[in-house]
Amino acid sequence: MAAGVVLASGSGTRVGAEVNKVYLPLAGRRVVGWSLVALAQVADVGVLVLVIRPEDRSLADEVLADGPLAGIPVEIVHGGATRQESELMALRHLAERIGRGRIDAILIHDAARPLVSSALATAILRATREFGGAVPGLPRDDLVPVAHDVVAAGPLGRAVTVQTPQGFPAGPLLHAYERAAADGFVGTDTAACMARYSNVPTRCIAGDERNIKITYPYDIAIAERLLSEAVSTER
Repeated sequence: MAAGVVLASGSGTRVGAEVNKVYLPLAGRRVVGWSLVALAQVADVGVLVLVIRPEDRSLADEVLADGPLAGIPVEIVHGGATRQESELMALRHLAERIGRGRIDAILIHDAARPLVSSALATAILRATREFGGAVPGLPRDDLVPVAHDVVAAGPLGRAVTVQTPQGFPAGPLLHAYERAAADGFVGTDTAACMARYSNVPTRCIAGDERNIKITYPYDIAIAERLLSEAVSTER
């Protein structure tokens, strides 16, 4: 069984809203709700964890009681001061089940990417179990590899900008994060921490151009348009 972890414990100040950006309305649903629904639709994801700020608890409860998420069990965990600490809090929450072998793989996803598809998450999980770890990436000709912000392992050696969800085997992931915490290391994303503290190979698979990140106010408008186009196509 796999676990899906959705990170929603940032503040998102650049979007200019009075609330955490992941609780802004988006096409009839809160931003974070789209990610939770997508991961819930992945066949082998049996555990969903939502990492939040304590002050956002009432907003999180509203999301989980609304529409398609009503009735889907989601475990809430309070995050930390950094993204990596928040991931560690989720992993420690799952540690007992990881130790007993009940959870073998984990997908970690940024709630600010509401257009993630269940198909992409399923592909990441499949690649995780086949290759050891997996991240979605898009080749970019206008990027220069710097530290761990991009992965210089795309097609024909082109730089790749990395998205989420990122998938890794549960045991090595927990071990890597505990080692990072002991060392005081803070990476840019899950893959950066795993690259430093594990020997698990990571495969970069094709990402999704629609899987954008909500950072600025205009990103909400773009996401609204893309979701509207998707609904029209389905009809």
